[in-house]
Amino acid sequence: MAKEETQAKTVREYRTEELAEAAGIPVRTLRFYRERKLLPPPRREGRIAWYDDHHLARLRTIAALLERGHTLGGIAELTAAFESGRDVSQLGELLGIGWSEETPVRLTPEALADYFEGEVTPENLAASLDLGYLAVDGDAIVHVSRRLLDVSSALVREGVPLAAVLETGRRVREHADAMALLFTELISTHISPDALTRLRPLAKSVVEAELTMAMDRLLASGTDSGQTPSS
Repeated sequence: MAKEETQAKTVREYRTEELAEAAGIPVRTLRFYRERKLLPPPRREGRIAWYDDHHLARLRTIAALLERGHTLGGIAELTAAFESGRDVSQLGELLGIGWSEETPVRLTPEALADYFEGEVTPENLAASLDLGYLAVDGDAIVHVSRRLLDVSSALVREGVPLAAVLETGRRVREHADAMALLFTELISTHISPDALTRLRPLAKSVVEAELTMAMDRLLASGTDSGQTPSS
């Protein structure tokens, strides 16, 4: 039994040509990335270089970052920052979102796949990177928010496609940015910009209360008409 479990946990390995094919890139591009140190060194067995699923996940992340508009130099800087020991709490700075109360989560590619079984596609990965939900941390992936990770995973388990969850997250962010601007202007105008950090909990309480009442109104409306709000 133990032997079977060990075999089941064996990491899949790829030769250079196999990895390039799985990632959908030419072999010369793979070698270029390796020369630029965008990929960790492969395992060597004589003259054969062996790569694994961590390398494949890194290649897919690079492709998504390039699609998002990052340069190879910027990707190399991000990767080097983490691999040199940059604290994951500085993820927000690297992603351009500044300081945050959210707790980042470091995941292996396999763990991310477990959270969203069958939904971790290159398209969804690119969308997550575009939103700033994900970043590279050496061989791992970092999600910017434990709360968002748990909620997204719960929605997917309930049957909502991850692509729809991410698109909703994008739309929610637009409204959240507008609400943040409202509270920032309110506090800065009538109190002081220095009070923004201290009064953040008040702003969050107002948003939570208004969202709760808005959902109550939708549910009541559906009940009154004998239909669900989505019908």
